[in-house]
Amino acid sequence: MPDLRGKLVVGQALGDLAWFRVGGPAEALFSPSDEDDLAYFLSRLPAETPLYPIGLGSNLLVRDGGVPGVVVRLGKSFAGIERVGADRLLVGAAAADKRVALAAHEAGLGGFAFYHGIPGAIGGALRMNAGANGTETCQRVVEVYGVDRTGAKRTFSNAEMGYTYRHSSAPADVIFTGALMQGEVRDKAEIRAEMDAVAEHRETNQPIKSRTGGSTFKNPPGNSAWKLIDAAGMRGHRIGGAQVSEMHCNFLINVGGATAADIEGLGEEVRRRVRETSGVELEWEIKRIGTAA
Repeated sequence: MPDLRGKLVVGQALGDLAWFRVGGPAEALFSPSDEDDLAYFLSRLPAETPLYPIGLGSNLLVRDGGVPGVVVRLGKSFAGIERVGADRLLVGAAAADKRVALAAHEAGLGGFAFYHGIPGAIGGALRMNAGANGTETCQRVVEVYGVDRTGAKRTFSNAEMGYTYRHSSAPADVIFTGALMQGEVRDKAEIRAEMDAVAEHRETNQPIKSRTGGSTFKNPPGNSAWKLIDAAGMRGHRIGGAQVSEMHCNFLINVGGATAADIEGLGEEVRRRVRETSGVELEWEIKRIGTAA
């Protein structure tokens, strides 16, 4: 790849990038300079090479043995936020969700306040239909842009994203680079009040000062994961340095010295206990990548 302009690092420690602060290294970590550079790289990457895009590392558990193949992490050139017309934003996939909420507030656009409480980037929000406080990403998306494994640039309409709860059926080999998102012109004071309410709820109900990956399990239909975990007697349960949060038991936290195996093992124990006590099968919301030590 003689014309590659991005940064390619061998053996990058991914624990330094993930919020849990655990996990082994990436065989290679690529940060493209721009969308053309990403397309060039993907078009020349052997088809058999494993490929894993990651964002800010907030909803990610990297296993202790590290990640084979190439991990792609978009940088600042993919983090732009631009107002388009009266009520839309063009948002880069690497833009932090909270920055999008702040930019929308400055533009006087409502509908984005829920992002103020989601600790991730827009790329991940697009992939998993992230949501909070009664709003989901699918309600804001007009179209999504990305690059597939062949290096082809792709555009997906909202309908083509195939959104359901915490899921998108867009092709797994596409790395999202940005999206056009729809808001509504609103009073800035009203938007600020919504953002403050989101922040207060998060600060008083979630262990945001701990090393965590956010909500661990998806809410089963008609139920709440935390209620099932609490009813199973798992609040505060520990394995090694991993613990079910006392504050919000759908959060696993690294209380110090945890390994990825501790965290994943604790998560599986939670799933087992919930299955035994309620008959409900919890589904992981946190993305787990890599191999065991």
